[in-house]
Amino acid sequence: MASTSTTSVSELLRAWRTRRHLSQLQLATRANVSTRHLSYLETGRSKPTRNMLERLARHLEVPLRERNQLMLAAGLAPAYPERGLNAPELMAVSSALQSIMDAHMPFPALLLDHWWDVIDRNAATDFLLRGCAAHLIDPPINALRLTLHPDGLAPRIINLGQWRTHLLSQVQSRSERDGDPRLHDLVAELASYPGDDVGHPVLTDVVIPLELKVGDAKLRFFSVSATVESAIDITIDELRVEAFYPADDPTRDAILAMK
Repeated sequence: MASTSTTSVSELLRAWRTRRHLSQLQLATRANVSTRHLSYLETGRSKPTRNMLERLARHLEVPLRERNQLMLAAGLAPAYPERGLNAPELMAVSSALQSIMDAHMPFPALLLDHWWDVIDRNAATDFLLRGCAAHLIDPPINALRLTLHPDGLAPRIINLGQWRTHLLSQVQSRSERDGDPRLHDLVAELASYPGDDVGHPVLTDVVIPLELKVGDAKLRFFSVSATVESAIDITIDELRVEAFYPADDPTRDAILAMK
């Protein structure tokens, strides 16, 4: 979203409602406020209270980071803290996320932030990084850049066009949903990498697999994401574990043989 230094709270509210493709009547009905009051808030004729902003943000599914922007634009103190992952208050959650990745061994798992930057990973991801250029695996690592860059995993991804289309769709959707300029720039960067063929799904597949060459082996994975749905800290709200599972028995056997 635009900087709160130049954007009023009324403009931000209107922008979020438009982004969610809601009319004033639809949002007012969901939030149990009058359309007149909502109209006054969007034109700046009324100043929203903290409770009203929270109510509207909840029904607009505004991320916690952007909810703080709404508060600041309204002249209110931010409502949601952003602590470091090692902060004492976050230790229970960060330990739980770490335990998920450790328990997923010997299969790869990553802890990612809102922009697909790798915050942590388990040891099973080491084989994924073999042969990747140093400039892609030196921290901070971006999982999407590492995957689709021609100096990264891309040359070893058998169904590159199909997987590339899947990832681009994910980041494009999040960019449009959140209005995040950093995600917008990431979409443009990823789209500039080679790989146009979307490929054709195999009829027996139920998910889009990541098909990867590792030595003489052809490995097939699908991924499952886990998030903390009840987060009220920005850091936790923006984290997720991406766990990769074998999509077939030969992949499972090959991974177990690498132990």
